Amino acid sequence: MTAISFYHLERSSLEQVLPQLLEKTLYLDKRALVLSGSEERVEALNAHLWTYDQDSWLPHGSDKDGDPVDQPIWLSVDEDNLNNAEFLFLTDGAEARSIGQFERCFDIFDGTVEISLLAARERWKRYKDAEYELTYWQQSTVGKWEEK
Repeated sequence: MTAISFYHLERSSLEQVLPQLLEKTLYLDKRALVLSGSEERVEALNAHLWTYDQDSWLPHGSDKDGDPVDQPIWLSVDEDNLNNAEFLFLTDGAEARSIGQFERCFDIFDGTVEISLLAARERWKRYKDAEYELTYWQQSTVGKWEEK
């Protein structure tokens, strides 16, 4: 069954955390599907992943970049697993009905926004009721995470 990890952002932004998690994903030789709440957000993240660190490179793309099969990291608003990803990243409150087809799901939410926090709690409850394996990660300091 899919392992779902909740990442509670409090000290860092999605733009800071997502590249780190995607680097680890590629290190594990896994592919990623990153779901976002809007096309505009997908394109903003797509642009950010090209420029977030001058010493790093994350091969990725979106609908505007061509064939998803060629992309180890695919950014989209559509949950179809077009790049055969093993890992699913849910951002900006995005949800997927197909979580069960992935090895692992990362539910990354902004804990500084009350509505995001409440929505994450609802998703946690739903996933727990569905008997998914859940973990909760909270930032202890910038760049450091503690499992709670």
